[in-house]
Amino acid sequence: MAFDSSSLHAQAALALHRFGLGPRPGDIAKLAADPRGALLAELDVGSKPLNDPALVDSAKAGREAYAYQQERRAARQAPPPQAKPDMDAGGNDMAITPPQPAKTGPGVAQEIYRTEAKARYRAALDADIGLTERLVWFWSNHFCVAADKGPTRSLCGAYEREAIRPFVFGTFTDMLLAVETHPAMPLYLDNTRSIGPRSIIGERQHKGLNENLAREILELHTLGVRAGYTQADVTSFAKIITGWTIASVRQDPENGRGFRFNKNMHEPGDHTVLGKSYAENGFEQGRDVLRNLAGHPATAAHIATKLVTHFVADKPLKPLVDRLASRFRETNGDLKEVTRTLLTAPEVWNTPPGKLKKPGEWTVAAMRATGIDLKDGQHLMNTQKMLGEPLWQPPAPKGFPDDSAAWMDGLAQRLDIANQMARLAGNNGMQPDDIVDVALGPLASADTRQTIKRAESRQQALALLMMAPEFQRR
Repeated sequence: MAFDSSSLHAQAALALHRFGLGPRPGDIAKLAADPRGALLAELDVGSKPLNDPALVDSAKAGREAYAYQQERRAARQAPPPQAKPDMDAGGNDMAITPPQPAKTGPGVAQEIYRTEAKARYRAALDADIGLTERLVWFWSNHFCVAADKGPTRSLCGAYEREAIRPFVFGTFTDMLLAVETHPAMPLYLDNTRSIGPRSIIGERQHKGLNENLAREILELHTLGVRAGYTQADVTSFAKIITGWTIASVRQDPENGRGFRFNKNMHEPGDHTVLGKSYAENGFEQGRDVLRNLAGHPATAAHIATKLVTHFVADKPLKPLVDRLASRFRETNGDLKEVTRTLLTAPEVWNTPPGKLKKPGEWTVAAMRATGIDLKDGQHLMNTQKMLGEPLWQPPAPKGFPDDSAAWMDGLAQRLDIANQMARLAGNNGMQPDDIVDVALGPLASADTRQTIKRAESRQQALALLMMAPEFQRR
């Protein structure tokens, strides 16, 4: 069956797959009255915080993980405990109590990581459509940090909740400032070790710059590659953001591990970035650079290209990219308006589903379609890792790739996962045709319907549905 862009039912199914996290029973019919209106309604509601009492803010998470590491270090360095005799009521030795082994387990950072993962998955599974969650995931990958980089593991979830989620319908400038001044980012990109050579600490310790954060802000977060900046711009910007670090727990037990500007690490003086001079102004000097980068035309083009690549096609449609970039510039980076322009563009409704879903998107869509319940989140974490997209663990600061080719090699592993999930799904009595209608509706081809109808069992029908080309793509 060819994609019928004029059918409201087809548009509803497309909306749920392309902009959401896949349909649940009844979702396609519910959206069919006005698919675009349903997406715009979610846009206007805005993002909501994850209300889970088990979640803690980033500074507290960092302090708890730090305290645990200190306890472990002290335990390793302490002499082995001596066996102590047990005494009876009369003071006589009864037996020898051996030393107790050290506590084992995943550690505080890993426990925080798991708790955050479960809350993230729960939000995705419970979402009516999932547009907000998809945007959170998109921006979290754009401004990625990695859980496998030492102390960032305990911060990844809080980083996404504090620096990404509140701003997906706000301004790009506000998100950029929140991201770069969150403790997770200077830790991930080594800015905590960047010291101005002429700063108070630099002259005393003879330590120097680390350019990682400055380079990635220019290359990945804002302007994009080949946008006209030079190595001199990178170095100058790196000097400007020296002192952007985190507070020490030893010096500040109550607020340690939060973001801090340390003036003693900051390179003094005026500096020039992209031909503009920034006068010495401490912390504000760096914020001024970020504001100007956020408003740069190259940033508008870079963000527009990434949005269209993610949601519509691997080869971005230039007219659509140009319209999004223009809207970005007109509204000073109002992400709500940029997203609205994307949602109402004719191209996104006339382009058949062609992008391969990333592992996290595909797994959550399969769970939503089949009604598999979330337990502790560990199963989903294991699944994403097996499929090459471990949660909050991108292979590089560029994040996980957004093109279909990067995920093609994992399709064989998806078949194994589909069979496992089919076994987990309960039997709600739905017939194969019903299952196809829930998950794909009018997007399902005649071949897919016939293949699933011929399944020898409900379990096999579910596995075939998850592996159907129409279910794999958005």
